[in-house]
Amino acid sequence: MDGDNPQQVLERLARERGDDYAALSRLIGRNAAYIQQFIKRGTPRRLAEEDRRILAEYYGIDEQLLGAPTGKASRKNPFSDDSAAGKMVAVSHYAVNASAGPGALTGEEEELSRIAFPERWLRRLAGGDPARLSIITVSGDSMEPTLSDGDEILVSGDDGADRLRDGIYVLRVDNALMVKRIAMNPANRRFTIKSDNDGYPDWPDCDPDSLEVIGRVVWAGRRLA
Repeated sequence: MDGDNPQQVLERLARERGDDYAALSRLIGRNAAYIQQFIKRGTPRRLAEEDRRILAEYYGIDEQLLGAPTGKASRKNPFSDDSAAGKMVAVSHYAVNASAGPGALTGEEEELSRIAFPERWLRRLAGGDPARLSIITVSGDSMEPTLSDGDEILVSGDDGADRLRDGIYVLRVDNALMVKRIAMNPANRRFTIKSDNDGYPDWPDCDPDSLEVIGRVVWAGRRLA
């Protein structure tokens, strides 16, 4: 990556990791088009210091590759040590799909692999205990354009039924696992289960006791075409 400008560096890292630009934008707390505009249009001309720091930590690279001033003290690569700043956490990736459609039947949830992330990044992203995070795959198109078929989603089991609020959740209903948007009724604890794709119907006035809340979706990544 030597000689590449920050836009080229970030584009290459995203492509190699299979990260979607909108997900990277959400990671740094920006609007969904922010990273794409930075890479493709050069707007903004340079990343803000905090945005650059988060992305460098996420990818385990020197901040100068993303445009930090020459002579700025480099942050340690979080993959290179076991200090508090560099500690890695392995998140289990399960061989199960959360259907963004009618619902995928599930049996035993077999662990496919474990993917390492910086612990500090996970805590900032999701809060709670990183050991309660898991990765599963989206199946179907009912959550388009937010989530697409084949997207990998990071699910926080710490953010479940007792903290239910508006957002995207993985739910189990009659052994069918699905990923849907929940819209809470402010007058009581009942809610509507919604699909972001207008071609799918909503399920209004749901009782929390009628289903199992697996966890809240806190991050998503996808392979770029």
